[in-house]
This record gives sequence, C-alpha cells and structure tokens, in this order.
Amino acid sequence: MNPIKLTVVYDNEKISPELETGWGFSCFIDTEERILFDTGWDGSLLLRNLQRLGIQPKSIDAVVLSHSHWDHAGGLSSLLLDVNDRLRVYVLPSFSKNLKREIGKRAEVIEVEKGMQIAKNCFTTGELGRSIKEQSMLLKTVHGILIVTGCSHPGVEEILREAEGYGNVYGIIGGFHDFRNLGVIKNLKLVVPCHCTTKKREIEEFDFAKKCGAGIELHFETP
Repeated sequence: MNPIKLTVVYDNEKISPELETGWGFSCFIDTEERILFDTGWDGSLLLRNLQRLGIQPKSIDAVVLSHSHWDHAGGLSSLLLDVNDRLRVYVLPSFSKNLKREIGKRAEVIEVEKGMQIAKNCFTTGELGRSIKEQSMLLKTVHGILIVTGCSHPGVEEILREAEGYGNVYGIIGGFHDFRNLGVIKNLKLVVPCHCTTKKREIEEFDFAKKCGAGIELHFETP
C-alpha cells in the first residue's frame, strides 16, 4: 500500500489561517506522482499558498484541468511561465483550440476524451456533460473510490455513475455547483463540499461531511 495525501490549495474559504482565499479551486494530490487538480484563477495566490504549504511547484508532475473556466484554469499560466516547464497538462476536447495551443507551447498537452489512467491509482472520468463539459478525478483507496470534482457542471449524479464503473464509491470532494438532490450522497462515507457549492451548509450538516477550505488535508492508503 502507498499513501495518497490530498490538500486543498485554493478555495474561497480557508482552514489554515496563514493561507489566502480566492474564488476558485485547486487540490494537490501527493502520491507516486504529484498532481495538481485545477489551479484557481489567481496564479500569484496559488504560488503563495503552495509555498506556505511546503509544496514546491517544480516538483509537480501533472496538472489536470476540470474545465476551462477562469476560476479553475487561470492560475496555470503562472506555473508554466515562471516555475515549471516540464508539466503534463490534461485538458478536454471542448477546450478552445487557442487555449490548447498556448498551453502546448510550454507543456505537454494530453487531450482527454474518455476515462483514462493518469498515474497509479489515479484516473480521470474523461469528458462528461452536455452544456459545460468537465472531467473529475477518481482515486482508488482502500476504502473505495474517492472523487475529486471541479464544479460538477455535468451533475453529481452523472459523475457518481461514471465513478461506479471503477469500484465502490467511498466519497467526494470538490465543488458541487447547483447540486440539490442530496439523497444521492446519503450512502457515501465522506463528503467535502468546496468552492461554488450552492447547498454547502446543508451538506455540511451530514455527519459524514467535512468542512472544506484552503489547507484541509485528507490522508488515504491505496489498495
């Protein structure tokens, strides 16, 4: 077994007082590879929070962008321009050609259409949704599948269905946007509602929920 550590780096709320907040989301996944899921919108804030958390930007192997909205992808330029020139960046076919071209000038761009493995025990759902298309990450833990979402624009229900193809779903962390059908998460063991979650306070009342914010850490073992 190997450990997986998740740290919310960027959110509009915070757990650690030394961190800054901003509208957007970013989660650092530390396992056999070091993966940054989303980047928030303010690259300078992202880099400061990474530094305060003791995470060296040069050590990041890959960035997975859930979707192209500025509050999830805007911080990428600071990583690419000034800090790390060896990144793999996972994008979706729905990203604009111009954006993919610009990222490709400074990083290896991997376009994700279907679900695929990114690293050992780390997968992407591939592109989901119809209006605003998005990918989520799926992490295999000894407890089951942990989902990491950006905004859940395709719907939490659709993301859960996709994740179930990889195994029993243990929990979900990230933004849930306008998700209101709280009954579909009642059998999960862990829910961490973050940035842009409309029903955040109601979800936090579940006894299996944790309050999200920049600085929260979650630790798991892989199978």
